[in-house]
Formats: sequence, C-alpha cells, structure tokens
Amino acid sequence: MSKEDLISMEHGYDAVCFHQNSMKCARLSAGATIEMLKAVVSDQVTNGLAVIRPPGHHATKEGGCGHCYFNNVAIATKHCLDKLGLAKVLIVDWDVHHGQSTQRMFYNDPRVLYISIHRYEHGWFWPNLRESDYDYIGEKKGLGYNVNIPLNKTGMTDGDYLAIFHQIIMPLAMEFNPDAVIVSAGYDCALGCPEGEMKVSPPLFSHLVHMLKSLADGRLALILEGGYHLESLSEGVAYSLRALLDDSCPLIGPSLPPQPEMVNVILNCINQLRPYWKCFLYQNTNYSEKAVNLASADPRGEAPLILEDPAYYELFKYDAQPKEKKDAFTEEIKEIVKAHPTRTTQHRTSYVYDDHMMEHKNVLEPSHPEKPERISWIRDMLEEYGLLKRCIKLASRRATQEELNLVHDLKHIERIKELETTKPREYPAIEATLNSIYIHPKSYSCALMAAGSLLNVVDSVMTDETRNGFAIIRPPGHHAEADIPCGFCFFNNVPIAAKYAQKKYSAKKIMIMDWDVHHGNGTQHMFESDDSVLYISLHRYDNGFFYPGSADANYDKVGKGKGEGFNVNIPFNSKVSPFYYLVNSGPPEGMPGDAEYIAAFQQIVMPICYEYAPDLIFISAGFDAAKDDPLGGYRITPGGYAHMTHMLTSLANGRVILALEGGYNLNSISESFSACVDVMLGGTPPRIQDTEPTANAVETIKNVISVHKKYWKSLCCDVTLPYNETEILELEKEKQEETKEKEKKVPSDLDDLGAKLKAMMLELKGSDSETPPTEGSADAPPSASDTTQSAAPSKPSDDDITQLGAAAAVPSPADQV
Repeated sequence: MSKEDLISMEHGYDAVCFHQNSMKCARLSAGATIEMLKAVVSDQVTNGLAVIRPPGHHATKEGGCGHCYFNNVAIATKHCLDKLGLAKVLIVDWDVHHGQSTQRMFYNDPRVLYISIHRYEHGWFWPNLRESDYDYIGEKKGLGYNVNIPLNKTGMTDGDYLAIFHQIIMPLAMEFNPDAVIVSAGYDCALGCPEGEMKVSPPLFSHLVHMLKSLADGRLALILEGGYHLESLSEGVAYSLRALLDDSCPLIGPSLPPQPEMVNVILNCINQLRPYWKCFLYQNTNYSEKAVNLASADPRGEAPLILEDPAYYELFKYDAQPKEKKDAFTEEIKEIVKAHPTRTTQHRTSYVYDDHMMEHKNVLEPSHPEKPERISWIRDMLEEYGLLKRCIKLASRRATQEELNLVHDLKHIERIKELETTKPREYPAIEATLNSIYIHPKSYSCALMAAGSLLNVVDSVMTDETRNGFAIIRPPGHHAEADIPCGFCFFNNVPIAAKYAQKKYSAKKIMIMDWDVHHGNGTQHMFESDDSVLYISLHRYDNGFFYPGSADANYDKVGKGKGEGFNVNIPFNSKVSPFYYLVNSGPPEGMPGDAEYIAAFQQIVMPICYEYAPDLIFISAGFDAAKDDPLGGYRITPGGYAHMTHMLTSLANGRVILALEGGYNLNSISESFSACVDVMLGGTPPRIQDTEPTANAVETIKNVISVHKKYWKSLCCDVTLPYNETEILELEKEKQEETKEKEKKVPSDLDDLGAKLKAMMLELKGSDSETPPTEGSADAPPSASDTTQSAAPSKPSDDDITQLGAAAAVPSPADQV
C-alpha cells in the first residue's frame, strides 16, 4: 500500500499509525506472547518477560486502537484457557491507560480476573470511557471479575501503588487462586513518562513483581505494553527482570502513605466488590451519617466521554516532551537508580547448627515438649530435601558476657551461669521459683551457644557474604526477660542479635517479626521504649487466658515514650473453653491458620513495614502455630509460613534472618522450617486453599488497625462504608416485603374486630326490641348483593380505625346487666 493509502486507513481508527511492516510486527508480537505463555504454563521456565511491540491491550475484536493492532495478552489468555487447559487466569494491567479491549473480551467470563490500574481523571483521560470507572465490575457470570482502579489524579507515588496491591490486588488474587498470572506491563506509569505523569519509581516494579510471584506456583509472565520515557521504561523493565530472576528487591522508602484521592478510589472499589468476594472484610458498613462520603468529582466538570465510536478520527499527533523536562527526569531517574541498587552477595543463604545444643534436656520429664530432637529433626529434613547443600554452613560459637549484657542484666547472666555448678538435687526448688523453666547442667552452655551462633549469621548477612540466613538453635529466647528466664527461654537470642547489629554494623532500623504462637513478652519489654526497633507479634491471646497470660500482649499495648507505635501486637482470640483439650485431641473448628495470618500480613504487617523501611529483619520463628502442634492448637500449613517468609524477603534489601523459637510437633516444625528455607533460597510458595479468615480474626485485625492508624498513615482504610447498590436494593426489597405483610395482616385483623363489634351491637339492640328490622333500615342485615360486594374487604382508613377504637369501648352485655 502507498503512504497515502496507509494515512487514509488511519482515519478509521483511534490513535493508530500504519506502516508496511505493521502487520508483520503485530503478528510477531502476538506469537511471541503465546510462545512465552506456553513455556511458562508447561514449566519449561518458571516465569518470563516478553519485550515486544506493538503493544496490545487497546486492540478490539474489530480492529486496532491506541497504538495496538492485536490484543497480545487477550489472545494468549484465550490460548491458555482453551488450548492449554488452564481453569483460571489473572491479568494485572498496570499500564497507565485502561485496557478497555481486554476488559470487553472477558467481561462476562469468570475464568479471567482482570484488574486494571489506570489514569482516569473522572473520564478526562484517554480513552475517555465511562466503562473505565470503578463501578464496571463485569456482567452475568463475570460479575465481580472485572476490577477497575481508576486514578483520578496525576502524581501517584510508590505508596499509592503499594496500597492498591495490599488492599485490593493481593487479597483478591489469593482468593481467586489463579493457574497463571499475566501482567500487561506498561511502564508509562513510571516517573518521567509524559503520557502517565505519575511518580512511580522504577525500583518499585521489583516489589510488585515479587508480590505476584507468590501466586499460581510462580507461573508469571510480563508482557510489555506502553512506556514512553526511555530511561524510566528501560530501568522499570530491568528492575522487573531482576525480580523475575530472584534478585533481592532494592530497599525503597520509607514509602509515603496513599494520597486521599487514592484512598477514595480504593474504598470505592472495595465497596463495589464486597458482595462478590470474601476478602473485603475490614470496613464496617452503615446506611447513615457515620458512613464515609465516597463521592468525588473533577474540578473541570463532567468529562466529554466517548459513548460510541465515530466513523472518522483525526490523525494521531504525539506531543513530544520538551527536551529540558525530559533531561531533568532522566537525571532524576539516574539518581534514584544509583540510590537503590540491587544487592549482590557471595552466597545466597547461610545457616548455623550444632549438636551441642541438644545437651540441654529435661531429665525428669523426657516427654517435655521442648526436647533436643527439635533441632535435629529440622536439620535432617533440610538435608533430605536437598536444601542444606545449597547453603553455606557457619561456625557455631558461644556468646560473650558483653554480648549478653546488651539486653540482659549482669545479675541475670551470673545466675544462669551458676546453674553449671549447682547440684542437680537443687534444680526442682529453683524451677519452682521460675515460670516454665527446666534446668540441666548444660543449660547455660547451650543457651550461650544459641545466642552466639545467631550472631555469626548476623555477621554473614551484614557483611554481604550471604543475602539471608537462618539459625537452628535452642533453647529458644523470646520469653526471657532482661532479668529472669521464662517460658523455656534463658537468654533472648533475637534482641541480643538486634543490639549486636546496631552496635557493630550501625543498623539504624530493625524489624522483629515474631510469629511464635506465644507472645514474646521478653522481646516486647526490651524494645517498647525504642523507636529503632519495630516489634510485631502475631500470637494466640484468648483474651489473656493463653500463655504467657499477660495483658501486655493485647493490641492496645503500643509501646512507650519514643517507642510508642513501634510495638504492634496482633492478638488472636478464640471462644474455646479452656477444658476443650481435656476431652478433644484435635484443634477446634475456626482456629486461625493460613487465611488469618496472611490477612494480618496484607492488612497490617506489610503496609507498616514499607512505611518503616527496615535495614534488617529478624524472624522469631516459632512454629507452634503450625497444624498439629500440641501447644498452639492453630492450623498454619508449611505453605502459610512460606508465604509469610516470601513477603518479608521483599524488605531490607533481602537481609532477613530466621531464628528458631518454639514449635513442638517434630514433623510440623521440620516441614514448616523447610518451607521457609526453600523460599529464602528462591523457591516459590505453594498455592493456598484456605483464604477466608474467621470473624474473630477479622475483629482482631480491625482492632489493631483502629489503634495503630494514628502512628502509621498507611493504615488508612479503617472507615465505615455506605451501603453499596446491591445492599440498597436488598434493603428496599426487604422493606417492600415487610410492607406487603403488614398490608395483608392489618386489614384482616381490623375486619375481624369490626365484625365482632357489629355483632355485639346487633345483639344489644335485639335485646331491647323484638321487632325484626325491616330490609333497608340501618339495622337490617345485608342483602345478598351487599354480601357479595363486601366479600373482599378494603384497607380501612385512619378514620375507620379511630371509630373502631371508640366502638371497642362499648360495654359488654354482661356489664350492662
């Protein structure tokens, strides 16, 4: 075709340019996308990135649109569903323009969950369609499976996109449980792009990809769409690829909280989707003045929306970004990339283990749950699964008195040391004065070994010898107070290591994640006045009746002084009688498990952590919340622990150290620990089936958010939502039914009352005169025609009711006599 013919064709399409090679390139683009998905779905590769053009997500069934000729992602999705046998596909479209054509192609198809984050500005931004707004959620069987997240303001930042992922995308995706994830990866939402005018930093894409990798057994494909500032485009793609290759996510933040306009959009989306998904449970609803006003409008007024395709389009003209502005963005992006490097280390994962720590044992009660075999079983299973050979083993060592003294009183250290020379016959008397402690001649030596060996892992991670590490150590530590042992614990290993990292490596901000089923009372007390350590504990509380049985474990204990807000307790409560376990072997129904813990991570832990931006993360990894644990009674699977670990590894540039605390079912603790190590080595978390949290857990999460939202601005969605359209229709239907019932009931009752009163009146009058009334008189009985007319009584008027009430005051015949 001639150049003139090609230009003439362009008038028939919206923002499409034609070239002699357009068809060839478009076919290659679509074909490459299909081949990429084939490789991912068949497990030839774990994941993939298709660097292709022209893009696709605007192309309709009828023709091209918006630089797109064929809808690459939609074609590949249909191929996955119809040819490759997948049942469910998640499409995440983060291109700054709405992928309206992808939406249309799957609008009534529940096999595809389509989520689009796009600039909208109440319809003022291209493609200027009403269907791009949040209330277009699918139709027929696909109702609830189309999710639009319309950005009504430019300048959205990393914090805004993180809030979208934490509040909407990841909860939805976990519940949908897809077989594959496809990203329409447009980078025109990145800083510097003249199309999007957003402020998303290129490093953020590493974090978004990392989150999506936890889905669908890791089957993830990124397909290039838009992106028109070459520096931000190339860096955004590079960070995405690093995440696919499992490089550590760069340290970002502290992230800004989502902007008010973003919060409004998130809440509108949640309100529309609530009837169709079980994951949106953390806002109250009310049809009153207490509900938040979700209405918003553009200051420019009503947008000129496109209601139908015109027959003729003006030729597309691209307004080039001024060179000065483009160059300024280029320099800013270079500075951001320089400040957010991807961390490189000599090795991936280090670990420490020493059989010496098995010498501490309960001689008088060999069946005591804190038994030596806890660590040997973990080591053996890691070896059986081939995980240990992929790690480097570090030397073990004993902690020095100076190191212990970082958190413990000298008197406490001396008291534990004296146990080495104490006669065993004196142990029972000493144990009787302590809280859940048994003593052995080797207790002091093993406790020193546990604390000191963990410090070697700190050295390995902080010197970049390894990216992360784990410590298979005992006795545990998180119950030990500064001045007294407690709950199987002598020295508090993780706080010692945290203080050690601060002193030796100048770590400024440390986060301790404690997921042991028991509250880490000792750790909390050591840092509750310290804003350099963020302590978050998920634990069983049971309103204070579960060990250690202190109100300090409740959600309203937020820290003291400088540390206020830096102590976050997430206490789960159950309504189980304390005597339940006396007559039952297994855990009761409704006890927390994967769904509850993952929900707490999405709603509380991860938003706070991104806002805090720690330099180093410790996991006080007790596995007594695992399924079948004899003490915890909870139901977390190895997969649940894998997902929590995966989320934490996106933080602190990958500097994550896992230290064993509790866990008393040997098989559960070994499987769960192995699942965490597999993720630390780059493995993919398994798919989770349990995704709906219990009502008790939801209440706990809401309570924690209500208290901590004053300290953490990312916890901004704790509002009362108005009833959505579905709920309003249901309420109106209920009211109509109630009114109908009243209308049926009231006339029949009144008619019965009226008939009785009339009969009484006739009886009274009949007793006064035996002369029968003549037909037609006031007292005459109704004729046949009258009876026919009154067979269907009408609703009485207010006057009728008043008269009936007055008639009811007439005395009975007995009273008259």
